[in-house]
Amino acid sequence: MQGCSVHRNIRTFYKLFPLCAALSVSKRRKTHITSRDFTQRVLRQFGSQESEILVPQKLLTIATRGQGLYEFTEEAKAFVKSSSAKEGLLTLFVRHTSCSLLVQENADPDVQRDLKTFFARLVPPSNDPSMAWVIHTMEGPDDMPAHIKSALTQVSIGIPVSSGTLALGTWQGIYLFEHRNHPHDRQIIMHLSL
Repeated sequence: MQGCSVHRNIRTFYKLFPLCAALSVSKRRKTHITSRDFTQRVLRQFGSQESEILVPQKLLTIATRGQGLYEFTEEAKAFVKSSSAKEGLLTLFVRHTSCSLLVQENADPDVQRDLKTFFARLVPPSNDPSMAWVIHTMEGPDDMPAHIKSALTQVSIGIPVSSGTLALGTWQGIYLFEHRNHPHDRQIIMHLSL
């Protein structure tokens, strides 16, 4: 099955190669081919309709209400579905340094509570006596611990797309993990690579 995918990608490359080469030649000759012209040439080559062009990127904003996990699995699934992609990789990237992204169980809310408690015990607020070594305190006692929690987790994750859907396990959900106490609007870039 994977071999078929590789052969299909090679065939696609050889179909696109003349178009890319034409674009490269036009740049050397100082003529101008717009992205729209290039897109139209690709559409003519493959016989596709413009409605089938993939939507490769979207900005998602999540309003948080303080520390905790905020699931956005359905939003990610809807983005993938709107792209019409059958195979690929969904990359999620949060544009902040005091929150992070997780793929975690979404069936039992106790998992979320335990994770929040674990991280609170691992990295307490900077006004806790065990955190007296912290220098960066100007933005409040939850700020530097939020940066540490973010560094211990991740700000970017990749999830395979298979048969047009996210290849998540039965109990897996996608979460924004807010590490600050106060509400924030968090921006997540969803990018689909084929």
